[in-house]
Amino acid sequence: MTRTWQSASAGAIEEIAGNFAPTAGSAFLVCASALLSACQPLAVAALGVGASTGITQSLNGVAYRTFTVPEPRVRLASIAALKRMGITHDSTARIEQGELLRAHSANRQIEIELESITENTTRMRATAKNGALRYDSATATEIILQTEKSLTGA
Repeated sequence: MTRTWQSASAGAIEEIAGNFAPTAGSAFLVCASALLSACQPLAVAALGVGASTGITQSLNGVAYRTFTVPEPRVRLASIAALKRMGITHDSTARIEQGELLRAHSANRQIEIELESITENTTRMRATAKNGALRYDSATATEIILQTEKSLTGA
């Protein structure tokens, strides 16, 4: 007995369809797919906001920005930004690629890493932790924005 490709495919589809019984799991997958597809416009909008300010954020609440300014000026501007925000600057330490500033507020631990990329270019990485596992990306972003404000004299 020889079947043509079309009849074999049709038979296979009918067999699969006959064995499929809707379950709670399949209903969940359909609903989840519909709901998750609605998140894409929000993600694109959030990406646009970060791109317009030149600040990159990672999923763990860390904010990044590169300035065309020497590291010592970015350090002073960062300390001025912390002071303006009412955040206490605790220490500054040399690290392999630059400097690490530590600060705190009543319920946040702040770390600012300054990496000297070139003599006139500095990458800033800001992290604000609220407890052991919670990150505050809004505060990290604001520290970078206030640092930029200090650098421009605005």
